[in-house]
Amino acid sequence: MGTLEIRNLWKSFGDVPAVKGFNLRVEEGEFVALLGPSGCGKTTTLRSIAGFEDVDVGRILIGGRDVTQAPPHTRNTGMVFQNYALFPHMTVFSNVAFGLQMRKVPRQEIRRRVARALETVRLPRFEDRKPHQLSGGQQQRVALARALVIEPEVLLLDEPLSNLDAKLREEMRIEVRQIQKDVGITTVFVTHDQEEALVMSDRMVLMNLGEVVGQGTPIDLFEKPSHPFVASFLGQSNRIEGRVAEVQGPAARVRTSGGMDLRGRGFERLAVGDPVVVFVKCCRIRMRP
Repeated sequence: MGTLEIRNLWKSFGDVPAVKGFNLRVEEGEFVALLGPSGCGKTTTLRSIAGFEDVDVGRILIGGRDVTQAPPHTRNTGMVFQNYALFPHMTVFSNVAFGLQMRKVPRQEIRRRVARALETVRLPRFEDRKPHQLSGGQQQRVALARALVIEPEVLLLDEPLSNLDAKLREEMRIEVRQIQKDVGITTVFVTHDQEEALVMSDRMVLMNLGEVVGQGTPIDLFEKPSHPFVASFLGQSNRIEGRVAEVQGPAARVRTSGGMDLRGRGFERLAVGDPVVVFVKCCRIRMRP
């Protein structure tokens, strides 16, 4: 397994910038989620890592090797697409074995590695089935096995759970995360579903309009957002404007525009009179008699 490093990545389509100055380092075995609204640049970033998009500026390193100009098949990444992209006329075995066959791996080795991959994704004895004979969750696991069987340094997941029904999505979140932990593979996961990102990832990168607006553990981003977009995007919040009325060390009192006093901590950089925007998570509100 390898590290992934992205340095100052810029990508535009015509005159429209899709990714602006993206920086990220993913450690070996880490699971990082790229989260954001539609059109924020997260899928473009993922496709750039895979080599499906040429970058305008920046560098991409996998395992310390600069792959910025390398074609996709030489980057040693495995990718699971949103629609799985299984070959409908092939069996499960042939789908999973496809990447190994393209690499001219000996037949006996292919059989061994395919069997191990299907065991890893909890699909033993499914080799002879066709994709239409599988459930959505089983198809998703076949696509995952196909990505893992080539033993990539980095696994790329492009919203792989979005086509599943709500209950199955919840089950597969746990399943995919457990498989990733068992294999220990470095993983980048793209999603617009904040619950998926919060539940599955070691670290989250929140994007908006092509830029990174927040990066950290799920708890840190949810509890201590450093950008208004992060505070408003994660969970449901009440947005209240006001001014700092009193500061005592890290604690402060804010007088809202409606005349209400709110107290909080983490205001070391503010002074009395500074305008502020307070976000209060709905889950933090308690009603008392």
